[in-house]
Amino acid sequence: MSDTTATVPTAGDEPMISAAGVRRYFDGGAVKALDGIDLEIAAGEYVAITGPSGCGKSTLLHILAALDHADSGALRVAGRDLTRLRHADEYRRHVIGLVFQMHNLLPHLTAIDNVCVAMLGAGLHRAEQRQRAQELLEQVHLGDRAHRRPPELSGGERQRVALARALANRPKVLLADEPTGSLDSASVRRVLQLLEELRDEQHVTLVVVTHDDTVAAAADRVINLLDGRVVDDAAT
Repeated sequence: MSDTTATVPTAGDEPMISAAGVRRYFDGGAVKALDGIDLEIAAGEYVAITGPSGCGKSTLLHILAALDHADSGALRVAGRDLTRLRHADEYRRHVIGLVFQMHNLLPHLTAIDNVCVAMLGAGLHRAEQRQRAQELLEQVHLGDRAHRRPPELSGGERQRVALARALANRPKVLLADEPTGSLDSASVRRVLQLLEELRDEQHVTLVVVTHDDTVAAAADRVINLLDGRVVDDAAT
């Protein structure tokens, strides 16, 4: 965990993320992916979601990203009620950023163009998009790789491009699903450094699903899931 103190809500502050009794079932209710999730995450907090495979980590992240929906319960992100969300694309464009284990970059586009893709429909002119994309690539220490395509980049570099893309529209919340799962130890350290900088300098709320103890140890809090329920929630 960084020495910088995480943002702590004061009385009356609304959490950045609030879930109460969130449930998600599959196969006609036979599979309980989430079985009554209750949690609150403050603005600017860095939270790791851990637990064994199949415990509901990715399902929870997908619901927070409005890529899936809860069957019941209450869920709010950045003041928005996700149970009544009508414009998921607009929510994903302006409220959250997404990073996955497999970076999902477009292989035929350069790094800078991959970042620009996230800004389509955001109301920026092409020149503004490219300027913003270049600034973000420099922020993740890839300014000199802006015109390289994904196949010309290392795994760690591709993941940092994905991180830059996730930040393109200045999200309030960054959701990351196993962002270091396919990286070597040096690349893991670099990504962790960038995540901590985002929390400390830009006050982005970070929610990271991970199996990696190193990633979990860097967070402010670790929320452990088992069988679709929160079984532990503790500061690191």
